[in-house]
Amino acid sequence: MAVTHYFTDNRSLPENRKDHSFEFMGHAYTFATEDGVFSKTGVDYGSEVLLKAAARERIAGNVLDMGCGYGVLGIVLKTLFPDAAVTCCDVNPRAAELADANSKTNRAPVSVIISDRFEHVPGMFDVIVTNPPIRAGKEVVYGIFDGAYEHLSSDGFLLAVIRRKQGAESAVRKLNERFGNCEIVMRDKGYWILKSRKSD
Repeated sequence: MAVTHYFTDNRSLPENRKDHSFEFMGHAYTFATEDGVFSKTGVDYGSEVLLKAAARERIAGNVLDMGCGYGVLGIVLKTLFPDAAVTCCDVNPRAAELADANSKTNRAPVSVIISDRFEHVPGMFDVIVTNPPIRAGKEVVYGIFDGAYEHLSSDGFLLAVIRRKQGAESAVRKLNERFGNCEIVMRDKGYWILKSRKSD
């Protein structure tokens, strides 16, 4: 039997929606999750570390949460930086539907796109954040990095979270190769937050 994982169109799975609470920097959130989406039992630690790093940045303009799952990164960033225009994107229609619903529940208006990486993503962005789907393989993850470079405005930057034991060191090499720079802005319990800036 084929394995169905979150980086797919898995709408055929039965519905099993559950609500989970999450608190970050004084804000309380409620996120609905579902079978077949990443981290369905609640916000994963990697995303939380990425949010801690993002909260220290100057985030403005057009922001993209690539591989958004049920919308945690995009929704929290919209709450922290309300003037930013946030787009959430995922290949999984079930995840995108949850992100849209969670956006409304948490009163954090974001746009939601269903797209295999950047295939159907229009426009350019000042900031792209991603907790990439490691289980989908290095080709997919590095495709996200390449697409981020192409869709970042000049002086825009990418923030990504990867665990050291799941390829953070090779991701640093890839980002250095693509962007010409990669800074490890935070390390926490084996999670590395990588930042690369696009310059002309």
